[in-house]
Amino acid sequence: MPENLGPLTAFRQKVASGEIQPDSAQELAAERLQEMWRQLIDYDPQPTQTKPRFSLFGRKKNPDQPAEGTTGLYLAGEVGRGKSMLMDLFFDLAQVKRKRRIHFHRFMQDTHARLHAMKKEMKGGDDPIPPLAREIAEKSALLCFDEFQINDIADAMILGRLFQALFEQSVVIVATSNTVPDDLFKGQPGRDAFLPFIDLIKKFMDVLVLDGGRDYRRDRLAGLRTWYTPLGASARASLDEAFSRLADRDQISPRHLTVQGRQLDIAVASEGLARFEYAALCERALGPGDYLAIATHFHTVIIDNIPRLTADEFDRARRFITLVDAMYEHKVKVIVSAETTPDDIFTEGLGSKAFERTASRLIEMQSARYLELQHLT
Repeated sequence: MPENLGPLTAFRQKVASGEIQPDSAQELAAERLQEMWRQLIDYDPQPTQTKPRFSLFGRKKNPDQPAEGTTGLYLAGEVGRGKSMLMDLFFDLAQVKRKRRIHFHRFMQDTHARLHAMKKEMKGGDDPIPPLAREIAEKSALLCFDEFQINDIADAMILGRLFQALFEQSVVIVATSNTVPDDLFKGQPGRDAFLPFIDLIKKFMDVLVLDGGRDYRRDRLAGLRTWYTPLGASARASLDEAFSRLADRDQISPRHLTVQGRQLDIAVASEGLARFEYAALCERALGPGDYLAIATHFHTVIIDNIPRLTADEFDRARRFITLVDAMYEHKVKVIVSAETTPDDIFTEGLGSKAFERTASRLIEMQSARYLELQHLT
């Protein structure tokens, strides 16, 4: 297979055409992906019922030590560094018959559902992780995860054993993340039990950090208005245009987050960008945990149709206050259409005095200074 068909050539073609700007950190990552692309040409390991005797690329393996050939790549860096773009180049060109690219949180949703079903089917005491890993390996010799992030203790407890089993099945894993491995699940209860998984990542996956260059998502935000009023066709069209400008068109799809053991559905999302109707956020029984999950998973949130709230709509106002607090504290960029200005959204009734701080935050969140802040996951 000619070397000029790999992701490094594709990356350089994008630079030459002006589609993307030259970036030394991105080129370094493309070079590493090119090496992996070459190693994976016609890669087709067969899943096994037991631990395989051979690792990636046919080398003998001690299950307690990393293979001589890498079993994966962990591509870390801040939002907007081009990680997803690079992984997509690699995935599209990978000469692997069985491959899958999936948003990591969707993968975990599928994993929880399959484990639940398998536990019902199996005898008591049987371990569902090895057969699940075998199932995954039968469908995918190459797994590419976008936006790898751990925020749920249930995910943390499963992942170490599942990834170990996948590596034993010679599955190659490539992941993008805003967080370096040592910072995964940082500050969360039960993190000590998660540390062996971090060690596993560093043992079996190369870690490459994109620590330079420009934040291209911030470039897209430059000069973009974030508050559109009054409501109507013009405001709707402006939010459509903003979403189109910020979204990665090939990756627009629903997202599903796990919050305290239940599923939170996001109807429209794209690589760190989510779009909601106000009613979906504040006119149903969501709480601080839901808003925190949204704030940590998405660097930009678009909200349609924020109304002027009346004195008897305290519950909706309270949810809106909690939502804005979560967005503000995590430096999420918020673009909205609203019936009126922030100061006039909620001016009478219980909680209206507290809303003054929310209005102040909403005004600050429109500033150029705020838009330059780094999203906090």
